[in-house]
Amino acid sequence: MSATINETLTLPKAGNSFRLIVGIVLGVCVTAGLFWFMQYLIVTADRDLNEGTSGHLIDFVRLKRDESIQRRQLKPEKPPPPDAPPPQPPTPQLENLNPSAEKIAIQAAPVETDIEMSGGFSLGVGEGDYLPIVKVAPIYPQRALSRGIEGYCVVQYTVTRNGTIRDPFVIEDQCTSSLFHRASIQAALKFKYKPRVVDGQSIEVPGVQNKFTYEIQE
Repeated sequence: MSATINETLTLPKAGNSFRLIVGIVLGVCVTAGLFWFMQYLIVTADRDLNEGTSGHLIDFVRLKRDESIQRRQLKPEKPPPPDAPPPQPPTPQLENLNPSAEKIAIQAAPVETDIEMSGGFSLGVGEGDYLPIVKVAPIYPQRALSRGIEGYCVVQYTVTRNGTIRDPFVIEDQCTSSLFHRASIQAALKFKYKPRVVDGQSIEVPGVQNKFTYEIQE
């Protein structure tokens, strides 16, 4: 009697273990099947979308209409033929010339040349004294003009190798009024000279003087 009770208690335990194993196997199979089915659905859905969109695309190409206007080229009318050229004048007959005819005497026109060659000009090649190129008249001082003062002023300076003016100053005993000093110096600074050339090289010329005369024009 006791053996039968033990067998009865042992059989349910063995059945429960078998059922658990079978459930686990079935669960794994169902899960794997679900994963495979989901993957199949994803692949087929992507393929259907790609095939569906690629078969229904329409390419529109817009052609630009040629709206240029072609104008008809009108040929110009042919000009009328020119008139007949005038007849050529008869050529002169040289046989009728009289060699004993009276001759006409033509004298050469007189030409005088007066060029001063001394003091400031040299005919040597590459040689020559200084020559003024630009001389500017001074501006009449307003104070001297308002007082009616006239006179002159002598300025002394040095002509440089470049032909410019350097170190100008007024000679006091050769200037009638101190009102002419500034205007004379400013005018002298604007002078331009051809420099003196000796042995092919330009040199400075000191002690050059220029006289400025101030006169009131009526």
